[in-house]
Amino acid sequence: MSQEEQDRRMDYIEFRATNIEQTKKFYSGVFGWEFTDYGPDYTSFSDGRMGGGFEAAPDVQGGGPLVVLYAMKLEEIEALIIESGGRVVRETFDFPGGRRFHFADPSGNELAVWSDR
Repeated sequence: MSQEEQDRRMDYIEFRATNIEQTKKFYSGVFGWEFTDYGPDYTSFSDGRMGGGFEAAPDVQGGGPLVVLYAMKLEEIEALIIESGGRVVRETFDFPGGRRFHFADPSGNELAVWSDR
């Protein structure tokens, strides 16, 4: 993508993480994200389309924007999240155009996963 095409678009998103290694294991195992470490307190990720990072922090505060991920097989992702140390914080519900649920990662960051199937 050219710089003109990237102009005024979301480019990178950062989260806090209480344990960088556990965070990398969770997101690589559940979503297939790839990581590059920049010292012991920061790692960047790529999900194949968008990039971001995790910064080490003693705690994670809730609130703020909700990041919503897409998955074709919602139930499979929910099971992987639970098996990998995450927890569901809002059960699956229907909305016009699909279904979604919210989860907390091992550090406590809340995200959602949706599907149109």
